[in-house]
Amino acid sequence: MVPTTYPFQPDYVVPPGWVLEERLEANGISQAEFARRCGRSPKFISDIIAGKAPVEAKTALQFEKVLGVSANIWLGIEKRYRLHQMREAEAREAEASEDWARSFPLSELIKRGAIRKSSSAGEKVTQLLTFFGVASIEAWTARNKTVAVAYRHSPTFESNSFALAAWLRLAEIEAEGQALKDFDRAAFMGALRQARRLTREKFPQAFVEARQLFNEAGVALVCVKPLPKTPLSGAARWLSPRKPLIALSGRHGSDDHIWFSLFHEAAHILLHSKKSVYVDGDTHDNEGDEAEANRWAADFLMPRPAWQSFLAAENYRNDDAITNFAAEQGIAPGIIVGRLQHEGLLSWRSRLNRLKVKVRLE
Repeated sequence: MVPTTYPFQPDYVVPPGWVLEERLEANGISQAEFARRCGRSPKFISDIIAGKAPVEAKTALQFEKVLGVSANIWLGIEKRYRLHQMREAEAREAEASEDWARSFPLSELIKRGAIRKSSSAGEKVTQLLTFFGVASIEAWTARNKTVAVAYRHSPTFESNSFALAAWLRLAEIEAEGQALKDFDRAAFMGALRQARRLTREKFPQAFVEARQLFNEAGVALVCVKPLPKTPLSGAARWLSPRKPLIALSGRHGSDDHIWFSLFHEAAHILLHSKKSVYVDGDTHDNEGDEAEANRWAADFLMPRPAWQSFLAAENYRNDDAITNFAAEQGIAPGIIVGRLQHEGLLSWRSRLNRLKVKVRLE
């Protein structure tokens, strides 16, 4: 997943002034004479030789006429020299920013191919900036502050802000590889209805089919394993006004958690601000947008009238009752077990956990 492959960069570049000085000596031309032939001042030529003045296009054309060396060559030497100087300056600045780079889970990002292994602090910083698609730490800080202000996440979990930023970026990069149509709300609702039926199908094919349905409706759907210090279940955000993203972590590896998280994040896309970034932990809040997303997801997966009738029968601790009810509703039985547990009607250690399906998203 390394976003950019850099070509070989030599650690030594000859400044154009050196080449000019050698050329003048070879031709037996003094600096003063060369300046007269070019129509430039001796000081200007001296400054170029000393590296104080650049070789610009007009100057390169004058050198071409006097010395017979193509202007393209002079401009190429100048460009390589100035770029090399700038790289060295950035490397020195990056060396002083090693603490910033160490704030990220570097080893895990290397393992996932997001960045390359590097021994120098400067290269680590450069790799991270390229990964985030920004030119400087200042630009990253400004962008991350903008996103951080929009975070909406449960106070029941604490995540490292640097690791969280990296996880969201991994999700964003994966989403960029998906071919999406413009977002269509009606099509997305249709995709969600079909995804509800997919809850009874086997992983990972069910997730692949759900992703295809979402993409057709203009929604990116990705699964990114959590990074260290990011105990989250999923996130929802808009990458652009026409491109929403749902990211799941698959952290618990059971079908009820994954499907509920998917529909919970879908609720954020349908109901809430495009300017917010919703990051959700293992237990969603019972206030505000999170509570609304919880209710929407629960009711979409299990319509309230049917759910209340099922509870009224007081047979919800029976395997067959759950299995039959799930078949009637066209959803996975594990989702019913999960909701019973969430509402405090079943223990989290209930024997009915066997109706949940262990899954692994890659």
